[in-house]
Amino acid sequence: MSDPCHAAAPAAKVAARGALVGVRVIDLSRVLAGPLCTQMLADQGADVIKVEPPGGDETRTLGPPFNDAGDAAYYTAVNRGKRAIALDLSHLDGQATLLALLENADVLVENFIPGTMARWGLDYDTVLKRRFPRLVCCSISGFGSDGPLGGLPGYDAIVQAMSGLMSINGDTDSGPTRIGVPVVDHLTGYTALSGILLALFDRERTGLGQRVEATLFDTALSLLVPQAANWMHSGRTPELLGSAHPNIAPYDKFACRDGMIFLGIVNDRQFRRFCEHIGLAGLLADERFATNSRRLQHRDLLRAEIEAALAPLLRHEVCHALMRQGVPAGPVNTVPQAFAQPHVAHRRMHVERQGYQGVGVPTKLSRTPGQAAGSPPTFGQHTDEVLLEAGLSEQRIAALRESGVLPRKPVT
Repeated sequence: MSDPCHAAAPAAKVAARGALVGVRVIDLSRVLAGPLCTQMLADQGADVIKVEPPGGDETRTLGPPFNDAGDAAYYTAVNRGKRAIALDLSHLDGQATLLALLENADVLVENFIPGTMARWGLDYDTVLKRRFPRLVCCSISGFGSDGPLGGLPGYDAIVQAMSGLMSINGDTDSGPTRIGVPVVDHLTGYTALSGILLALFDRERTGLGQRVEATLFDTALSLLVPQAANWMHSGRTPELLGSAHPNIAPYDKFACRDGMIFLGIVNDRQFRRFCEHIGLAGLLADERFATNSRRLQHRDLLRAEIEAALAPLLRHEVCHALMRQGVPAGPVNTVPQAFAQPHVAHRRMHVERQGYQGVGVPTKLSRTPGQAAGSPPTFGQHTDEVLLEAGLSEQRIAALRESGVLPRKPVT
């Protein structure tokens, strides 16, 4: 779009590299939601320039484990395929340098506390929008810039608690429990990605960029399906159910002889096939289990019957047989067990190359497939390269480095 070198690439080469070849992204974000969003853009071919503060992205230090370059594995999980520079945006020369980078940019992503960009003279509405009318500016924050919680910092676990997500995760023994992955950060990254792509699509028609906003708070509330709808229609507060489902039974984990499996039986046809396969055909004539609604009412009794039938069975054998009969069932795997599954390799979801391992690209496009892009950059690795491309002279770059605007290593 803005990069003439990319725009002139042969069509076949562009298709192989991804749908976003020619899109240039300036990434000011740190930690998880923003970097995940921009990594997904990079995987689809965008030129993503990661601009880090003097102290670096915090995730570089969140280890062990660390890679050979000294960066935490956490950092490598969401920063591949980017070029990195370090820049002190609190300095006037740093702000001027960022503006030079934006001259040829399509997208800006930032996740500072609301008000930070304005304090630096980089506010979207009063500065960036007027100077760069085609720019798509994505702001990621905890709660947005206004309202009762506006401007407050946002963290995944805190928003899990505030949004009610923890109140429906766990059982009576554990009490409300944080979901084991930072699911709010993850989905906020995808929400930001969706907004950026929508804004780029609109720009193709109008020629104008716009501001995209994604907040952890809104995203967390959007995850409450079906619990929020259940409460809105019934007035009943959702309860802790462990691994069970509030609207479906049997939909839970169960023990086999050699470990746990999860059953996700959502209709009467699947329930019939399940019962016939594991020797519970007698339940099919019992009115207490005739429909999903009745099964929910007698959830505990049904669970006891299923546990007794599954107790002597091997989990992989029963899951293999049930899935091939159209009954959803899967072993409860550890992370290593999950990545050892042959289907992971088939779907190219474990990336391994010299000096780097990561999770593959989940979005598959037939003509412009993209790829798990290059290894995560070290701190400030591409500073000179990027700034020379932006039109700064070697003398100017040297002066910025001498003044501390371009830090040579993370300032701790």
